[in-house]
Amino acid sequence: MERFDYHRPADIREALSAASGASYIAGGTNLVDYMTLGVLRPAALVDINPLRASYGRIEPSPQKVRFGALVRMSEAEDHPFVQRNLPVLHQTLFLAASRQIRNMASLGGNLLQRTRCEYYRDPSWPCNKRAPGSGCAALDGINRQHALLGTSSSCIAAYAGDFAQALIALDASLETLDGAVGRIRRIPLAELHRQPGNSPDLETTLHPRELITFIDVPVAPWMRRSLYLKARDRQSYQFAIASAAIALDLDGDRVREARIALGGVATVPWRAREAEASLEGRPLTESTAAEAARAAFSAAQPRKGNQFKVETGRQVLVRALLQAKQIEV
Repeated sequence: MERFDYHRPADIREALSAASGASYIAGGTNLVDYMTLGVLRPAALVDINPLRASYGRIEPSPQKVRFGALVRMSEAEDHPFVQRNLPVLHQTLFLAASRQIRNMASLGGNLLQRTRCEYYRDPSWPCNKRAPGSGCAALDGINRQHALLGTSSSCIAAYAGDFAQALIALDASLETLDGAVGRIRRIPLAELHRQPGNSPDLETTLHPRELITFIDVPVAPWMRRSLYLKARDRQSYQFAIASAAIALDLDGDRVREARIALGGVATVPWRAREAEASLEGRPLTESTAAEAARAAFSAAQPRKGNQFKVETGRQVLVRALLQAKQIEV
């Protein structure tokens, strides 16, 4: 790990005045890991934990549930309102990492976690995300864990998180403070992450000194009939091979509205809108669920090592839809 300056601001104004080249740190469960590996080399760390009094609360209301960005993952996981009314969100938190990590990691930091692509994690390999223009070793390398949706010729690294899939399915949005211009900005969660295109090093739409302060989830009819299904190589502390976040509004067995997000298979948290459209107004059966799953992966571009993810992802989605249908609300 290289030398860096450490700052612990007393308030939000002091935090936003951080110098260029600084990184915000809350739980540090992802950032410190990559600093240790020599992948990330911030000139300074700005510890925002003193701001938890303002941004460390969960506030349900009739219109929305507001999560402070400095709420710990375990705090959200344990919250009675989340467990009762937002099962998909609760499950993405419970199935992520270990309890020890969830006790440290913040919700805002979780959204900004970096890929676990082994070529990104090892500076000896070419990686356009880490060193723009150097190439992508994963294209013809070991790519079993990699993405097949939202990829480009420059990068096929998969987005590793779970929590963002629930948020994107529930139409969540972010509130941020931009240190460069000193204003509040609202961002739909669906617009936070960038697909790699020709610039995989640009991972989000945040500005360099912009800080996520709140995550808002609207209260809606599909919240309670929701779930997260995660297929992985082992049953604990493992990233998804394929996952599905589902939220349904049903009239009997007929779909009024379906919300579907996929994980483990895409370069960003992936909203499967083609699958949603194929279900709306129709009975939810094994046949219509399979049709939706085919639509969800119609644009997939698998590589040699991850072709199996197409069928695995389809099966996960079918199972998730049929299980969500059975939830009593």
